Amino acid sequence: MSAEERDAFLREQRVVRVASAGPDGAPHVTPLWFVWDGEHLWLNSIVRAQRHANLLRDPRVAMVVDAGDGYFELRGVELGGVVEQVGESPRTGAPDAALEAVEAQFAAKYLGEGAAFVHDGKHAWLRITPQREYSWDFRKL
Repeated sequence: MSAEERDAFLREQRVVRVASAGPDGAPHVTPLWFVWDGEHLWLNSIVRAQRHANLLRDPRVAMVVDAGDGYFELRGVELGGVVEQVGESPRTGAPDAALEAVEAQFAAKYLGEGAAFVHDGKHAWLRITPQREYSWDFRKL
């Protein structure tokens, strides 16, 4: 995929599969909703989840977003990088403009246009800056 195709694909898809390393090094994979801002992939994770503990202990992460049923429909993006927690849960202090934009995008994507993101004190934002990326689009074969 070109960068433009990748961006459009990541903005339209709704689920990313996130792989983290458990305390014993075993892989732990979970599906999550996400936002792609063109440079970072943002996750809103429950802070009591195993994946959140894993990623704070070892911030290395691998993720895949894919679509398609038949072989010639398959397409996707695999990203790898390092997680950074952004903000706190519940978030305190002055709002960050970039985070506010991500929250607005997340609310519109999953709750509908005009919806507002609500801080529940149970989730925290994780930002991944991809260090490696692979993509495929079998529709081009």
